Amino acid sequence: MQLKGVRGAPDLLPQESARWQRVEATTRSLLQRYGYAEIRTPVFERTELFVRGIGEGTDIVEKEMYTFTDQGEVNLTLRPEGTAPVVRAYLEHQMATQFPFVKVYYLGPMFRRERPQSGRYRQFHQIGVEAIGSHQPAVDAEVIDLLWALMVEELRIPDLQLRLNSIGDAACRPTIRDRLLRYMADRSSGLCHDCQGRLTRNPLRIMDCKQAGCQSLVAEAPKPIESLCEACAAHFAEVRSLLDILKIPYTIDDRLVRGLEYYTKTAFEVINPRLGAQNALAGGGRFDGLIEAMGGPSTPGIGFAVGLERVMASLPSASDEGALHGVYVATIGREAQRIGMGLLQELRRRGMRGLMDLEARSLKGQMRQANKERVRYCVILGEDELRQGQVMLRDMVKADQGSVALEQIVEHLVGLEAVCEREHGTP
Repeated sequence: MQLKGVRGAPDLLPQESARWQRVEATTRSLLQRYGYAEIRTPVFERTELFVRGIGEGTDIVEKEMYTFTDQGEVNLTLRPEGTAPVVRAYLEHQMATQFPFVKVYYLGPMFRRERPQSGRYRQFHQIGVEAIGSHQPAVDAEVIDLLWALMVEELRIPDLQLRLNSIGDAACRPTIRDRLLRYMADRSSGLCHDCQGRLTRNPLRIMDCKQAGCQSLVAEAPKPIESLCEACAAHFAEVRSLLDILKIPYTIDDRLVRGLEYYTKTAFEVINPRLGAQNALAGGGRFDGLIEAMGGPSTPGIGFAVGLERVMASLPSASDEGALHGVYVATIGREAQRIGMGLLQELRRRGMRGLMDLEARSLKGQMRQANKERVRYCVILGEDELRQGQVMLRDMVKADQGSVALEQIVEHLVGLEAVCEREHGTP
């Protein structure tokens, strides 16, 4: 029987990995400019962490977690999201004593046993940020600005929409909940099976349901934004005002509540309408009560997570993106190959991407490979070139070529790459 991978956990093949690396490198660079440092938490945690952090009434805890008992009889879960592990690390390592305001980011795989479909997998990858320690609405605005800058300015994904809402806090959440329950009292029979259960556990989650019947009922239901207390209303007004100053376009979505119980006040999503049903690329919000619920002092926080698989689906195809870069050394004959390997080693040591044929292919076959590898330059070295102390250097973009002295080719190529970097920012 042929072995196959696990359903919903796709492989990332070499032809795709370069795109992922580009997105990851772009994101890391931007996050560092905004003052975020990387944190790496384990891929599995004690199950209790997610039950307490995410909430027992959520779909994630009830249906989707990969949970197992290890040999020491400890109940463990593959992480389904990144915020709870970050908060656990924040408390365990007393990070607040080192920095009163902590800004961290994470990048890695998450696991949920959902029904696999386009844009939704059982192993998926997230880039997330958490800013812990400030109630100020300016922090909300900066976090949203960071997300928008990443999606629109750095990754240049077109036609994105930012949706914004406020879902209140402990002061006004009871009022929001009571108004919704009263509205649903004689309408609950029209809810789906899951939402009928949510009525008693977490009624706000009804507003997040994608079932058509639930959506039609929710369309006329009281909205959280209508019942905000004075403090939450003022906070939300300031967030919107700052986003206006930063010229970040947004739409108020008064049904946006997010899927996790720990969210308070500001909630937001970035969606790509081109992706169909699974169109949310990123989302987040405030979690001002989470750290206290997990045994720490009352500490505010806000963050977001970006779904990398959906980002990749929103980017141009691999064949459409990126400038050609690097060098391919094409050789003819055993002696040329030996010298070519030495040239390639020196070019790599000098920081260039370098490739060559090690299988004694024909020159025509090597040139085909150079095109496939999308290199900018091709160095051709054969018996005639060796006798003359020359190499033939071909510019694959301009489709022209000329001779360069063998002893000068390394410095010549390094100089060409430096010019490309100055002109375009990339080789």
